Amino acid sequence: ICELDNSRDSESEESEEEIPAEMSMICIFSRRFQLSVPKLVSKRRVVQELLSDLLQVSHSLFSDSFFPVLEPVIGVGSACEGWSPHKEEDVVYCMFVPLKPPPGHAFHLEPDTVGEMPQTSMRVRVELVCTCTGEQPDQNMLCFLHHSEEELKRNQVTSLLHTLCTGPYLDGEKIALWFQTFVISAWSVVPQSRHYSMKVLPSCRSCKMKLMKASGRSLFVETVFSVQQGDSDIFLSSQPTEAQFPPSTTWLESYAVAEAKFF
Repeated sequence: ICELDNSRDSESEESEEEIPAEMSMICIFSRRFQLSVPKLVSKRRVVQELLSDLLQVSHSLFSDSFFPVLEPVIGVGSACEGWSPHKEEDVVYCMFVPLKPPPGHAFHLEPDTVGEMPQTSMRVRVELVCTCTGEQPDQNMLCFLHHSEEELKRNQVTSLLHTLCTGPYLDGEKIALWFQTFVISAWSVVPQSRHYSMKVLPSCRSCKMKLMKASGRSLFVETVFSVQQGDSDIFLSSQPTEAQFPPSTTWLESYAVAEAKFF
């Protein structure tokens, strides 16, 4: 009985020693998160303004083309939720840019049956639609379905099917390269170029940017392209996971936008 009592006493002493250690770790992490929140919010605002300005330039630049329509950005991930386990200089601000079909095109989501993926995967089939009729038909646009190929080649830029698709499917790698090229060419136009220098980092399915101030401080931004499923908060993401790197026409289902609404 004495031995049992002694063992219980020693166990209680150990647990009392562990509790302060655990509490101190919790305090350290809590303090770190609390201190980072104002900075994260401030930098997230800078990133959102930057991408908003870039998208505004894209709308005017590509207004007469048939590239995907870039919708307002949606912040996802821990940094946009107001916390991050990383050091301030290592935080990556991830932004979803939803894609909508240009005039004369429609997106149709199809289950990807090419490979067995543990995560739900889809392909985005691009289809040409008639623009001859409608409430306000565009008089300056030729219908891809009801005008001859010669007339289309002579008087209209090529459709999305011939630029950012592989076969009839939207290609995440081609979209990423297109957007990266656009960012490089449009950088001098946006107001942020007066305060930051910018470098596009290697990425085949997204657009990663490193913004650098004269002081040497850096800001990392990743733009991920997405297609919304109906009116839901579920999106298809162009960005593969570490465990999965599917073909460029395969888009993975993401709940990041739905999760962000809880914060």
